[in-house]
Amino acid sequence: MTAIISAATLASDLAAGSAPVLLDVRYKPGDPPGLPLYQKGHLPGAVYIDLESELAAKPAAGTGRHPLPTLDAFGTAMRRAGVSARRPVVVYDAGGLGGGWAAARCWWLLRWAGHPDVRVLDGGLAAWEAAGNPLSTDTPDPDPGDFTPSPGGMRTLDADEAAALARHGILMDARAAERYRGEVEPLDPVAGHIPGAVSAPTTENLTDAGTFRSPHALADRFEALGATPGTEVGVYCGSGVSAAQEVLALHLAGIDAALYVGSWSEWTAEPRRPAATGPERG
Repeated sequence: MTAIISAATLASDLAAGSAPVLLDVRYKPGDPPGLPLYQKGHLPGAVYIDLESELAAKPAAGTGRHPLPTLDAFGTAMRRAGVSARRPVVVYDAGGLGGGWAAARCWWLLRWAGHPDVRVLDGGLAAWEAAGNPLSTDTPDPDPGDFTPSPGGMRTLDADEAAALARHGILMDARAAERYRGEVEPLDPVAGHIPGAVSAPTTENLTDAGTFRSPHALADRFEALGATPGTEVGVYCGSGVSAAQEVLALHLAGIDAALYVGSWSEWTAEPRRPAATGPERG
């Protein structure tokens, strides 16, 4: 089963009455929560999920900006939305160029927590609307789900493991290339990247239409970055959100990758950790 679903396939499923649980996870760093946008129009039957409060815990000293939510909080949010272990889930965000981050965070969390059937709407809301599909302003009230998180379904890295992987495997930095090089740093106290990491911006996982590139094209991209058969792969970003989109793209390419959830925001919270700058790995 692929981890993405096209707007055409999802529309067909909805028309046939075989609707999955739909989760609207619209989010943009630095912007207000996406609830007002959801209320103006969303996929029929979709439930809004707030990334900051339901897909992440509040940051604490030494953590990144988006630590994993507690199992209780995440399970409660998913059950409120109607998520059950035996029913498929489709998650989406605004989509478009550079999109897929928030939806992939929800996809990754559900897979990490043990849900067997989760897909991301390829191209997000933008692709849904471009195909002429309808939106709704009704707020659904689904029956509570029975999903109980059981973590371990996706691999994670801590700071020490990420540092080691950058030396003996491939650690991809999913942020924009200028942040990797240390030319700009709008959010964290130190610019640069984890020594040994390779630059792999998430924008290069998408077509001009904002949908994922083909599995073959993604595999070629990641192979050029060093993700060859037998190589251990990990990903980080600024706070663990956009890196989930990279993990999803790697998954589509047939590559299993671990996520450094704390990412650069956690790495730089400890002043003794080194930071590299410039375009080269090292």
